[in-house]
Amino acid sequence: MHPTNRGPVLVTGGAGYVGSHACKALAAAGYTPVTYDNLSIGNRWAVQWGPLERGDILDVARLHEVMRAYRPVGVLHFAALALVGESMTQPGLYYRTNVTGALTLLDACRIHDVDAFVFSSTCAIYGTPETMPIREDSPARPINPYGASKLMVERILDDYDMAHGLRHVALRYFNAAGADPEGEIGEARDVETHLVPLAMEALMERHPPLQIFGTDYATRDGTAVRDYIHVADLAVAHVRALDGLLAGGPSLKLNLGTGRGHSVREVLNTCARAAGREVPHATGPRRPGDPPELVADPAAALEILGGDLLAHSQLDTIIDTAWAWHAAAHGRAAATRA
Repeated sequence: MHPTNRGPVLVTGGAGYVGSHACKALAAAGYTPVTYDNLSIGNRWAVQWGPLERGDILDVARLHEVMRAYRPVGVLHFAALALVGESMTQPGLYYRTNVTGALTLLDACRIHDVDAFVFSSTCAIYGTPETMPIREDSPARPINPYGASKLMVERILDDYDMAHGLRHVALRYFNAAGADPEGEIGEARDVETHLVPLAMEALMERHPPLQIFGTDYATRDGTAVRDYIHVADLAVAHVRALDGLLAGGPSLKLNLGTGRGHSVREVLNTCARAAGREVPHATGPRRPGDPPELVADPAAALEILGGDLLAHSQLDTIIDTAWAWHAAAHGRAAATRA
C-alpha cells in the first residue's frame, strides 16, 4: 500500500497524451499530480486526477506562482513540441520551446528547492543508429531539430546536476502507443502523426486512407520497423523514476522500449484483427530521414525500474486498448452530433 499523500508533483504538459497517463499513475501511487499546461496541444478533459494550472513553461512569473502555491516534491517534464517535420521547417520554435522552456523550468526548480526531475526524452536523439538494438551508450546523432533539442536538454540536465545537485532521470521513449486500459483517457490531438491513431481514424473513416511511407526497406516485409511501448507502461516508468530520485538515487538516462520491433504492416494487420476489417491504406515513397528500424535495448530500464515494467506492451494489448478508446470516443462524438 502506498501512503495516502506522498506530496504534490508538478507535471508540465499533464493534459497531453503521455502526461495525462502519468498523472493517473502518480495518483495511483499516492502523489497529487498538478498539471501545468497551456492547453495548446493538451486536452482539458484529460486532467482528471489533480488540479489544472494553466500556464506556459516560458512564463517565468506564472511558473514561480504555481510552484510557490504547491511546493512540489518533484517535476515530471512533458511540455514540448514533438513533430519532426515541423521541427525541420521551424527550428527556432523548437529550440525556444523545448530548450529555453526546459531551462526556465530548471531554474524555477532551483529557486523552489526541487531536486528530482524526470524528463521526457526521445529515441530521436540517436538519429539513424548503426547497430540494433539501441543501447543507452549508442552514439547520439540526431538528424532533426526535435531530436537535437531533446539532446541539448539532456546535456543541460547533466550540467545542472554537476553544478547544482539537481538530479534527473531522462527517459528516452521509443514509440508510445495504446490507451488507458480502463478507458478513461487516450490519444487525441488536432494534428495527428502517430501510426496507431491514424490507423484508428482511417478505420472509422474520420481520416483519409492511411499512408504507408516506404515499402522497400530492408526489413521482413519492406515497411519500417519500430518498437512500440504501451503508454500505461511509460506512465509507470515515470513514477518509478521519480520514486528512485526521491529515495536519493542518482541521475540516469534510460531507454523505454520493449526490445521487439513491429513493421508498419504488422501494426495494421493487428489493427484489422481488433476492428474486424482492413485498415484503408495507400503506399508511397519513403520520407526523408526515416530509419528502416528503431528498436530499444530495454535491459537497463527493466533492471532499474522493475522487470514487470512492460506489463501492457504486447502489440495485441496496445492495439486492443487503442481500439476500445477510439471506438468509444467515436461513439461519444456521434452521440453529441445527433
